[in-house]
Amino acid sequence: MGRGKIEIKKIENPTSRQVTYSKRRVGIMKKAEELTVLCDAQVSLFMFSSSGKLSGYCSPSTEIKDIFERYQQVTGIDIWEAEYQRMQNTLRNLKEINDNLQKEIRQRKGENLEGLDVNELRGLEQNLEESIKIVRERKYHVIATQTDTYKKKLRNTREIYTALLHELHEFEDENQRCSFVAEDLSGVYDSTISMANQQHSQPNKQKIVYESHDLSFA
Repeated sequence: MGRGKIEIKKIENPTSRQVTYSKRRVGIMKKAEELTVLCDAQVSLFMFSSSGKLSGYCSPSTEIKDIFERYQQVTGIDIWEAEYQRMQNTLRNLKEINDNLQKEIRQRKGENLEGLDVNELRGLEQNLEESIKIVRERKYHVIATQTDTYKKKLRNTREIYTALLHELHEFEDENQRCSFVAEDLSGVYDSTISMANQQHSQPNKQKIVYESHDLSFA
């Protein structure tokens, strides 16, 4: 029993549609390769899935660029004309925008004002005033930010200065206490030396007295 004929219509189920596309894509790629090998044909094939994924094949003996050029020569259709026109239109639009911006810049600098009427001059004046307002607000914001930063730095510097000053006072107090102790030790040392000298001189005086007494008896 042969296979039933498949009706050619869009597969509504996304999963089934993707599976069918994957299988048939492999098949048509294989057929393109067979044509290249068996018939020495130059084949170029491109496919885009519904999700935008590109799949392609080009005969090894040629390049895609050569295929396009031969196609244009045979058919007489310039496949780049539409793209060229689109790029030209984009270029013209960008040039027009650039010219307008250059003109606006010159007018904001006070140049090329001769062709403007009263309404245009009034609009330019209003735009300048708004720009000046924005610049002034930004300037005040920067000044306020810098002022806060300088205040923080000054506060930190004062804290460091206070800490160093406190350490200096503690160091001076410690030196003063050490000086008092040194003076006390000096007094004790002097007293000790004085007492030692007194004790050393008393035996000498007694010896002198004894010697004088002995001489008197002699």
